[in-house]
Amino acid sequence: MKIIKLANHPELREQAAMWFSDKWGIPVEVYRDSIQSSIEQPEGIPQWYVMLNEHQHIIAGTGVIDNDFHNRKDLSPNLCALFVETSYRKQNIAKQLLDFARTEMKSLGYEKLYLVTDLDDFYEKCGWTFLTTVTEDEGGLIKMYVANT
Repeated sequence: MKIIKLANHPELREQAAMWFSDKWGIPVEVYRDSIQSSIEQPEGIPQWYVMLNEHQHIIAGTGVIDNDFHNRKDLSPNLCALFVETSYRKQNIAKQLLDFARTEMKSLGYEKLYLVTDLDDFYEKCGWTFLTTVTEDEGGLIKMYVANT
């Protein structure tokens, strides 16, 4: 299994857009457009990554976007949509994706990467630090974490 940068693999755009949409309940067009933007500007934000199994099925993925639907537009870019299929969890895949995204962002000139989550303890185990609480676009509060790239 290896991590694939979708900007370098436009043939996976539709499969990935459908997979992310299915996992997060966000319209497929949103992911399709964002992945297309990464293909057109492979050195910018957004970026999208997936991991394929031996059958070439997506088993995990994540993205990096400017803002993950919160009020702190100054804290950017944001890791988003991290998901690992249930049968592949507890195999260090999420940490591999997180580390890969951090390395990629460093190569693009970003010193920090942020994310919002309602999870407790998971991101600390992966080297992230709680930063603050932010307000989601829908009005709720959510935790924000930061990691150096």
